[in-house]
This record gives sequence, structure tokens and C-alpha cells, in this order.
Amino acid sequence: MPTPGNHTPNKVVVIGGGYAGTLAANHLRMRADVDIALVNPRPTFVERIRLHQFVAGTGEAAVDYGTLLGEGIRLVVDSATRIDSAARTVRLASGRALDYDYVIYAVGSTGAIPSSVPGAAEFAFDIAELESAQRLRARLAESPLDAPVTVVGGGLTGIETAAELTEQGHRVTLVCGRTLAPSLSAPGRGSVARWLSRHGVAVLEGVVVSEVRPDAVVFADGAVRASALTIWTGGFGVPALAAASGLCTDALGRLITDETLTSVDDDRIVAAGDAAAPSGQPLRMSCYAAGPLGAQAADTVLSRIAGTDPEVINLAFSGACVSLGRRGALRQLARKDDTAVNIYVSGRVAAAYKEMACKLAVWRIRREARKPGSAVWLKGGKRPGQPASDARVVPAP
Repeated sequence: MPTPGNHTPNKVVVIGGGYAGTLAANHLRMRADVDIALVNPRPTFVERIRLHQFVAGTGEAAVDYGTLLGEGIRLVVDSATRIDSAARTVRLASGRALDYDYVIYAVGSTGAIPSSVPGAAEFAFDIAELESAQRLRARLAESPLDAPVTVVGGGLTGIETAAELTEQGHRVTLVCGRTLAPSLSAPGRGSVARWLSRHGVAVLEGVVVSEVRPDAVVFADGAVRASALTIWTGGFGVPALAAASGLCTDALGRLITDETLTSVDDDRIVAAGDAAAPSGQPLRMSCYAAGPLGAQAADTVLSRIAGTDPEVINLAFSGACVSLGRRGALRQLARKDDTAVNIYVSGRVAAAYKEMACKLAVWRIRREARKPGSAVWLKGGKRPGQPASDARVVPAP
């Protein structure tokens, strides 16, 4: 990227090319004297919120970075293995190292199939990343439609996966360790439950899977249920890069930051998205929060380059949306602090809203590439302001 005069460009390495990292990289172009490298392990952007569609064969989830990144951003297809804050380098799996003045840590989240459940890691599939979703899609294509499919996890990802598959004719059981859709209001949960029941999904609430076999799942009470294919959507984890780099993390491995998204260990490392834990109190893992947090992280870096004080997080939620196949959905409304209220919209109107939200997520990234600084979001949400007193270094596995 061209720089004014003879100034040396500020080198910023963005680690992670998801919703937060890609928008952050584009937002950094508000200054001309910034050299931007985006590190991502694959050469294509993944629309993670469409992976359940990809698995069911009702949509695609990969987008060419060439259509998303602004001019001058270098895409480095590699995996970061360590942030060396003393040397100010990001070490890569290929053996290369990238020098930096600032890092934006946007590694996102991953699936979390528990090793404590026998057979789960070996026989269950997750759909948190493109590669695992590709394997699952291939297995589904090989399986007869009447083969029993078990989806473990009653959150929004599990519901969307179960709904998408049952609409395509698969015989699906949805296993909820607690209740169905705990993040929704009681009326919202009831609406989702009725849709699943009408479409033939068997919902088991308060049931814990204690073992996964190649052809069955075993419950904690000893009951065995046939399962030709088991999909695990219960819970998420984050990459271990922060812990492996000796940085303070929360118990899950998210980077502990202050309210400006700056690492409590190093003011040259700024976090965004699912892998950030501001004041030890992370926002809900979501595409909705990722974009604003990416812009906020970029603004923090730009403020530090300019020698001004960065602003604190200012993000309000408005609710959540869960798709129910291609013709249905539920739009749950919420207060700005992300507390669900007893108001929802369902049916085709909600489905149209959900599709629009998915398209907007990518459109906002493209708009930021064309016009850096154009990102806007709902503000006015309250943050607890809790000090990061519970931060601890979690060793790399």
C-alpha cells in the first residue's frame, strides 16, 4: 500500500480471516501508512453461519477472498503457531515469521467434541469448520435417507442442523443435554419445538450422551439408540494460540483484554471476535458481534498508531435468528444486553430476515473493502466493567 512521504509503514498482522479478522483488515485501510497481512489457514473465506446448509447440500459456504479484501492487503495462507511478543514476530507453521508493530488476534472458535466421551472424537462429526463439514457432507451423501442421524446439542447450531437435514428427508434425533434452545425465550423455544415436532425431528431433552459408537449413541442411563451418523454441536472451543504464546487467557482459552480489546499483557496485541474475552467477560460468540469487534479492534490499533486513546467497546445486541430449513426461521428479539424478551417472529418472514442477515454479513465486509470506515453497528449495550482479576495463563495442550 502506498505511504505518504518517507514514513515507514506500520506493520499489522491480522491472525484469522473470519468475519472479525477480514473486516478488521479492511478497516485498517483507513490509514495509508499501514502494511496489512492477513494470516488464514485456508485460501477461501468460510461463511460459517451457512455450514449447516453446506452439509445438507442446500447451499455453499466458501467465498473467494479476492472479492472481500481491499487493495494492498496480503493474504498469507498459513497457520500461526506462536506470537513472539518480545521479538514482535508471528511464527507460522511453514517456518516463516512475520514481523509486526501490532497484531489483531481474530482466530475465532472451533468445534469442541469432548475427549471425555468415549468414541466421540473417533465417530462423531462437527460442523464448526469447513473441513469437518466437507467430511460430513460426503458421509451424508453416501448414507440412505432413512439412516438414523443424531444431532447432539440443543443450541442454535444443533437446531439449524437438525432442521436442515430433516427438511432434506433425513431421519433426525436432536439430543439436548439440558433444554432445547436455552438462549431463546420460553415462547420462542415453544415455537421451535413445534416446528421440529411437525417435521418429524425427535427431540430428547435433559439427556446426556455418554458414548458414541459407529452405529449408535449411548445415554448416561445406559439406553442405546441407533445412529448411523452422529453430529456433535454441543459447545465450542478456541484455538490455543494465545495460551501457547504465554498470554493471559480465560478458562476456555480466549485472550484476556481490557475494554478497548487490548491484551492485558501487551498493548501491541488487540483481539476481536470469538477468541476475545474483554475484562474476562466475553460477548456471545456470534457473527453478529464479530464484525463490530473487528472494526473496534482495528480502531484501537489505528488510535495507538495516531497516539490517541482508543475507545472502549460499545456494542448492543438486538436478538438472534435461527433458521428452520429453507422456508422457516425464528427471529428472537432481545434487550441491548442480549437478554431475550417474550417477542419473536417466525415463519417465512423470519426466514427472509435470516437470509438477509447472512448476505449482509458478507456485504458489510465487501463494503468495508470499498470504503474503509463504513462499518456501523447498534450501540448502547452495557458492559459489566469487571476487572480481569480471574485471568490466568492456560498452557497449550
